[in-house]
This record gives sequence, structure tokens and C-alpha cells, in this order.
Amino acid sequence: MLAVMLAATAAAAWLLRDVWLPPPAATAATPAQEPAGPPFEPIYPVAPLDSGDAGGELVPLPPLNDSDQYFRLALVDLFGRPLDELLVAERLIERSVGSVDNLLRGRVAETIRPLGKLPGRFAVDGGDAGYYLSARNHERYESVVTLLETVDLSALIDTYRRFYPLLNEAYTLLGYPDAHFNDRLVAVLDALLATPEPEGPIELVRAHVLFAYRDPQLEALSSGQKMLIRMGNDRARRLKRVLERIRDELTSQGSAPPDNGADSR
Repeated sequence: MLAVMLAATAAAAWLLRDVWLPPPAATAATPAQEPAGPPFEPIYPVAPLDSGDAGGELVPLPPLNDSDQYFRLALVDLFGRPLDELLVAERLIERSVGSVDNLLRGRVAETIRPLGKLPGRFAVDGGDAGYYLSARNHERYESVVTLLETVDLSALIDTYRRFYPLLNEAYTLLGYPDAHFNDRLVAVLDALLATPEPEGPIELVRAHVLFAYRDPQLEALSSGQKMLIRMGNDRARRLKRVLERIRDELTSQGSAPPDNGADSR
């Protein structure tokens, strides 16, 4: 987040570092216009992390504008020191939230991504007779999927709950003053979990210097769903298992620590 590098924010913001097939239209978020009225209650409320959950007294959160170093330390503590070199220097929470919000759109704009690109180059098989999505792309995602499979899920959910007030504040600043970030995150997870798993070669077409899916149904998928297809069905299924467990926690108010040793369902 982009994975968002917490919970599915981590998966989304990180995996969408490798942006492919940007559409010609601008990709800035355009919030839906809601009728005037009182703010609605969240569909999936987030239980605040208190000192009892944390095992000790919690230091008050800094203001959003001063949160970069705190958020960076929390992410590095979760995912390891190598992540520190990949993170951008400023506006980490805002970029993570913006990346997650855009996962249901056609593209995650480079200006809001909290991380750099994946190593290596996007690979295509074939030539003038036809282009196909290469299986060589799948291996590029192995380290990311493994990282998310091995992260301490209890610690990750606790960190999400800890920083949720700032994550939600950043979401309102995108133009959703009456909405709730956790509801949006669950919607993103639902879309990722519903990503189709095409079998056989995936044919591409080339328009100018960019590639697109020949199948219009695949081409119409969101940026997050296209990411799952690029990593191949095997790794996509592994990632979906992690995202499903995260979704379970995010929709149960995050009040009970998850069991890292078994599936939540």
C-alpha cells in the first residue's frame, strides 16, 4: 500500500508498485457526490487499540502532518528493515490511503504511490504474430507474497487499529468527509478476492507502446485485480488466503487478536 502499508493496505500499496497499462484518462480520485445530511455510521467499525491491547501505555498519536516517522517505524517493525529503503520520505499515510482508494479504479497514479517499482521488467511473450502475458512475471511477486504470508497478523491488525484515526483522517481529506476508510478497504478486499483466475495463455494487444488485454472483460478489471492476474493464479490464490484472513479481522471490529496458526474462517 502499496499496498497502505498496513493490513491489506500493505498488500495493495506494495503490489501496485508495478503499474502497467495506464489508461489515457486522468486517474485522480473523483469522490461520489453524497446527499447532504449527518455523517453515516461505519459499516465495519474499527475498535481503537488501547493500552490493555498494546500491553502498555500508548504514546498519543502525532498530527497527520507529523506522522511520517512514526508510521515508517511501525511498518519497518512489521515487515523488516529492507522496507525502509523502499518507502518514500513524505506523506506515507496519505499515499497509502490514496493508493488503496485507487485500487478499484483503472490505475494507481505514481504521485500517490508510497513505494518504488518492483525489480525487473514487465515481460511479454510472442511478437508480431501475437503477444501473451509471460509467466516470467509471476516470479517477480514471490518475495512480496511470501512476506505477506509470514507477517505477524496479530501485530499487523493492532498496528492498523493504532493508526486508524490518522488513516481515516487522510481518507476524509481525499474528499470523503462522511465516509470511513475501513469500509473502503473492505470493499477493495472484496474486489480483490473476486478477481477471476483465467486459465491458459492470456493474449495481449499493443496500442502504441503500451499493452492491453485482448479480452475486454479482463481489460475492464480494476488496477488491483489486474495486479493479481499478473502474478499468476498460484500466487494470487496464496495472496487471497492472506487477504481473506485480514478481511475477517477488519469486519469483526478488530477487537480480538487473530490466530496466526490457522485460517480465520
